Amino acid sequence: MPYRYSIEEDRCKGCGLCVAVCPKKVLEISGQLNSLGYFSAYQARPENCILCALCCTMCPDVAISISEVVA
Repeated sequence: MPYRYSIEEDRCKGCGLCVAVCPKKVLEISGQLNSLGYFSAYQARPENCILCALCCTMCPDVAISISEVVA
């Protein structure tokens, strides 16, 4: 089944916990400010994502989600 990975940019405060825990080094902190004035995380290498959900688990702001795509 296909899955969709998403980061709610405006919920992210750029703490970097997701970046640190990612086993495939998919995530990085953006150089652009979000609407709250934080440098949020983004998928720099989405093709390397293994959907392990460690980033979702570590995110204190629940800004990252992996959900099943329903056709």
